[in-house]
Amino acid sequence: MARYLLLKHYRRSSGPDPLPGTDVPMDRWTEQEVADHLRFMDAFADRLRERGEFVDGQALAPEGTFVRHGGEGKPPVTDGPFAETKDLIAGWMVIDVDTEERAYAAAAELSAAPGPGGEPIYEWLEVRPFLGQEPPTDA
Repeated sequence: MARYLLLKHYRRSSGPDPLPGTDVPMDRWTEQEVADHLRFMDAFADRLRERGEFVDGQALAPEGTFVRHGGEGKPPVTDGPFAETKDLIAGWMVIDVDTEERAYAAAAELSAAPGPGGEPIYEWLEVRPFLGQEPPTDA
């Protein structure tokens, strides 16, 4: 088994990625659309728990602050820098799976969470193995 981080990005940019019509920011979804999305996320986590693959997961608030060491005194605090893609890191899930392909399959399933109008949002998920772990081989 190896642990992977599934990092959820909600894209704010327009264009072909994500699919047209699925890039509406969550703060513009209806209450029901948000509730349906969260219900999907909970059910997905439950399926992972049943397979013994769920480790942890959290949703993140859209606001955040950057802090770094600035020498003696108060550290500098800012609301940027921001990535060029204007991605919003929405949350993450840690899974513990037998193969890299299983990690990709779980991410693909999570990518289909419902959004506006109940349609899958087909969000991109970043799949990253934990440092220091050898990814399992699919022999």
